[in-house]
Amino acid sequence: MTGRNTVYFEFTVIGAQVRVAAIDAASGVEVSIVGAVGVPRHDLERVALRKLMKRLEKDP
Repeated sequence: MTGRNTVYFEFTVIGAQVRVAAIDAASGVEVSIVGAVGVPRHDLERVALRKLMKRLEKDP
């Protein structure tokens, strides 16, 4: 959650990398990051959520 909205995470494995999309349910704004498959899921979610929060601050 971004403090007020639900956030959905989508994980897509591409070889040795994983693409993580974070989607704000209320606005539909989506950001994505790419990380190594071996990185813990909660770490990838944290980075993607931080990126989404920054994006929502710029374009509310």
